[in-house]
Order: sequence, then structure tokens, then C-alpha cells
Amino acid sequence: MTALTAGGERARATLRHLMVRAAALRYSRPPRALPERPRRLLVIRPDHLGDVLFLTPALAHLRRTLPDAHITALVGPWAAPLLAHSPDVDAVETLAFPWFDRRPRRSWLDPYRRLFHGARALRGRFDVALIMRFDHWWGGWLAAEARIPHRVGYATPLLTPFLTHPLPYRPGRHEVAHNLALCGVWGPSAPAAPERHPLHFRPSPADVEALEVLQVPAGSGPLVAVHPGSGAPVKRWLPQKWAALLDHLHQHHGARLVITGSGAERPLAHEIAERTTAPVRLLAGQTTLGQLAALFAQCDLVVGPDCGPLHLAVAVGTPTVHLYGPVDPAQFGPWGPAERHRVVVEPLPCQFCHRLDWPEEHLEDHPCVTGIPLERVLAEVDALLKGQHSPPPETTTSTRG
Repeated sequence: MTALTAGGERARATLRHLMVRAAALRYSRPPRALPERPRRLLVIRPDHLGDVLFLTPALAHLRRTLPDAHITALVGPWAAPLLAHSPDVDAVETLAFPWFDRRPRRSWLDPYRRLFHGARALRGRFDVALIMRFDHWWGGWLAAEARIPHRVGYATPLLTPFLTHPLPYRPGRHEVAHNLALCGVWGPSAPAAPERHPLHFRPSPADVEALEVLQVPAGSGPLVAVHPGSGAPVKRWLPQKWAALLDHLHQHHGARLVITGSGAERPLAHEIAERTTAPVRLLAGQTTLGQLAALFAQCDLVVGPDCGPLHLAVAVGTPTVHLYGPVDPAQFGPWGPAERHRVVVEPLPCQFCHRLDWPEEHLEDHPCVTGIPLERVLAEVDALLKGQHSPPPETTTSTRG
């Protein structure tokens, strides 16, 4: 980034800060006590798959604590299928949150047009809003403009002015713990732990039935899914390393192999398949979110970089190996038992920077994922598959369930 570009970014950030602080003044009101039993609760989370899955333990806590409340989740259309059949929400509404929709803005005014349009649709319908992302000032402004009288969120600089009940933010905790703590204003939960607060997602019977059409490889070897894609290029491993992993799984474990991904990730899946000598079934672009979850639920292992589908595999209870780079797994890593969900990172002086916007032409300078050695991934894969498929002791006749 040139000095001129960096200076422009800083100027825009300063201008945005001043504008947001000034806009928040119109919503300033004396604080009122938070209702003990809110009737209609709006939960705002603009993010993509992984972060919305991290929300599910908090939604379960809200449902247990406020069984009579009507709970509406407001999420991006890209995340709505995750909550469509959740027993912990009464309604799911969508909004194409700016900066999260991964589309170019039509103008600098576009995010604010969406804000006021969305606020009109929400006005008069809710008594409490929970802004779940710690820095989502846009969501706080949305709730304030919608005249929702009680607005709960974390006390960060741009979000606080829109809140009626700002809570202290403690950096460094896992995102699931942040979500649970924010919902703890109505009955604190036990200390956040995957065993007590698991991720929630269950594929529908129709999603399970659809697996027959996908022609998942048959046989007696372990079924392993490799999901090589990720929303940020800097999170991706090298295709030749994925191919070598597939070769190893086939040669040493007799694994049945599938490569999954979105439609946009088909070229990556094809490149990996062309490099491997192992027989693989290419399913990139052929599954809905529910069908992908149903597939992962039948797998013995799922391997991939830091991405939402890997958290989906955790949510359905399948062992996983995650490759992490710019993002700290202590905050955004797999939320499940450590003995079933392994994380591989390459130690570097710059980790964890949390910067995801490096363009493709700069990726060679950022080897936080590409530099992860193949051997370290193989070691984690072997350990998990050996634990699942080791032969039973001679003194027992039990079989793997």
C-alpha cells in the first residue's frame, strides 16, 4: 500500500468517525432499565457462515433464558440457511449488510440508503436489539434509527454512541464467548466451553436424502472431505499441497475422497484433482449449504483452511483439521473438543495480523498459510484417522460405531 493510499484510508476513517459520532447525537436518551422479560428481541449479526455459527450457542442460551420471547435473527441472505430451521429463533430476516455483501458499492451513499430503508422495515416491531458484532456501528445505527428502545452491544468507540446498554469489551476471547457474554444480561451462562455450549446446525431429512444424487464414493475406507477454498485468498493453501494430501490419504488410509466448495471454487477443485493421482469425487458447486452439512456429517474427517464450511463440519460433529494463518484461532478457531478438532499454524513474527484483504499479486509475500508444511498437516490427519479406525483390542469384539 502506498503512502498516498494509506493516507487516504486514514482520512476516510477519520471522516467516517466524525460523521458517525455526529449522527449518533440524535439518538441520545437517558438510559432506561433493560426489561427483564423482553417480548420481541432482534439479534443482529451481519457476518458470513463461521461467525453466524458462532452465534448459535448464544441463541440457544437466549431461548433457555427467555422462553416466551419472540426472537428474530437479522442476518445476511448468505447466512440465512444456517438458521432457517433453528429451534432457537422464531423468525429469520435478511438484509444485505454493506461491506459484508462482497459487492462493489454503487456510491458512497449506498450503505446509508440501505440503513434508512432497513430501519423503516424494522420500526415499531421490537423492544430490544442485540448488536452481536463488537464493532458493527452500522448495525447499532440501524437499531437506533428503527427506534428500538433498548439497544445492547459492546462498548467500542463507534458503536457505543448508538447503544442504550453498552457492555465492556474484553479483547482476546473466542467469538462464541463474546456472544454468550453479551446475551448474559438475561441470566449469565456457565463459563463458555464447547462441551457446554456447542455449535448448532442439523441438516434436514431432505438434505440427507440428496446425498444419493451426489454419488458419494462407496467402500469401506474412511470418507474424507477436502474443502480447499476460503473467502480470502490469503487463507488458502497451495494446490500442490492439497494434491499431495489426497495422495497420502488414498495410499495410506484407503480413503474415499471428495473435494467440496462453492461454484466459484470449481477451478481450484479441478486444479487439485488434476494434480493428484488419487480417485476423487468433485462436488464443488453441487451442494446447498444443508447438503454440504449432511455430507460432512457422514464424513470421518474434513480438512480445510479457516473458513465457514469447516465450522459447519464442527457443528455436525465431524473431526476436522484447520489451517490457520492471518486469523488467531484462539478467537476464531474451531469451537469443539480439541482432541477432535486440530489447528495447524506456521509460526511467523507477524502473526496474527487479522488482515485479509491482500490482493492475489501480493500473496507470495504472505506465507502464513501457504508456508504451512505438508508434513505437519499429514501428522494431524493421521492422528485423527488412526484414532477412529485403529483395530479393536484382541480381548474385545466391539466395532466402530
